[in-house]
Amino acid sequence: MKRAIKHALIQEYELFGMQQGETIPDVQKRFTHTVNHLIGLGKQLDKEELNIKILKCLDRSWQPKVTAISDTKDLTTLTTATIFGKLREHELEMTKLKEMETMEKKTKSLALKTKATDVESSEKSSYECSDTENLNLLTRRFQKFIKMKGKVKKKQGKRYNKKSDNCSTKFTCFGCGKHGHMKVDCPSLVNKEKAHEKKSSKRERVEEHI
Repeated sequence: MKRAIKHALIQEYELFGMQQGETIPDVQKRFTHTVNHLIGLGKQLDKEELNIKILKCLDRSWQPKVTAISDTKDLTTLTTATIFGKLREHELEMTKLKEMETMEKKTKSLALKTKATDVESSEKSSYECSDTENLNLLTRRFQKFIKMKGKVKKKQGKRYNKKSDNCSTKFTCFGCGKHGHMKVDCPSLVNKEKAHEKKSSKRERVEEHI
């Protein structure tokens, strides 16, 4: 039974790897649990082997940090706690950077939305001002048109009256030969008719008396 458990733990150790969405503390907890059980069952593991296993179990996103640790540190002298501590520090730095990038994206997005809103409000305001100006211009033109129309009517009336006066002066009387009236309205003809009527009435009186 003890041998079977030992073989199962050895297999788990050999296949050990960082799971998706797992943090460094989570990896450290699982790794420490497996190693402690193996050591308890008599399995001998040196520092360098454990450190190499830790660095190899990480996913590809950790490759730059793994290379940096392997090139600058002596894996034979470092403890597993030190390795996990350095990985944890790097994870915290990456988390802060991601948070800052997220905040910057949100800030830029908000700034763009605000700018777009300001531009839209400005365009809307300019359109409203333009519509108001156009309406005022049309109103002024209409009022000007009404005034001009009234002036034209007055001029036409004056011209008509003047024309009528001119036409009346063009008439020539066939009775007296003077201008400005017709034969029907001729004063001389009217006077002649009155005089003729007086003579006729005198003749009639004389004849009656005879």
